[in-house]
Amino acid sequence: MTDAQAVHYYDPAQGHGLPHDPFKAILAPRVIGWISSQDADARVNLAPYSFFGAFATFPYVIGFSSEGRKDSIENVEATGEFVWNMTSRPLAEKMNRTSAPVGHGVDEFELAGLTKAPGRAVRVPHVAESPAALECKLLQIIRLKTLDGTPMDNWLALGQVVGVHIRSEFLKDGLFDTVAAQPVMRAGYRGDYLGVGEAFELIRPTA
Repeated sequence: MTDAQAVHYYDPAQGHGLPHDPFKAILAPRVIGWISSQDADARVNLAPYSFFGAFATFPYVIGFSSEGRKDSIENVEATGEFVWNMTSRPLAEKMNRTSAPVGHGVDEFELAGLTKAPGRAVRVPHVAESPAALECKLLQIIRLKTLDGTPMDNWLALGQVVGVHIRSEFLKDGLFDTVAAQPVMRAGYRGDYLGVGEAFELIRPTA
């Protein structure tokens, strides 16, 4: 086998030539951006995002990217606030339920049977059952562009963390016990997720 045969190479603009796009499977595991927000009328939204990350520590900066200008982006732009909620293995099914394509104004907390915990530094509530939550104030929303400058229908929201909630049972000798918290991450194709020491599948609801 030659070196060329040992590597599958492709130009994304020309197609991957595989049964399924490998991009998200390569960039795995990824922390789930389970984002709570609310609009100017205090109607709450809770939705998971596949593209999420941390970008700085002094101060803490996190961000999520939306494919399409969805309610979360609209809400964050309107109010300047959002909260990231950790998805744990016990909360995975409920997180998945909040991904359903429901109408604007539908309360995903109620839809998934989750408890709203009031914010301390922001007005947006967070998931009370989540092991940890990060309250954020918006820094900027960036509309992504391609190499030739064409605007994409992708929106990156960056926020500075202004408040941190940690459930006491996940603090052990002053350390956050990540293993005990059982975080869930995206792990590839349509329904692939990864927990601590396990892999499982969740199919996104259609309604």
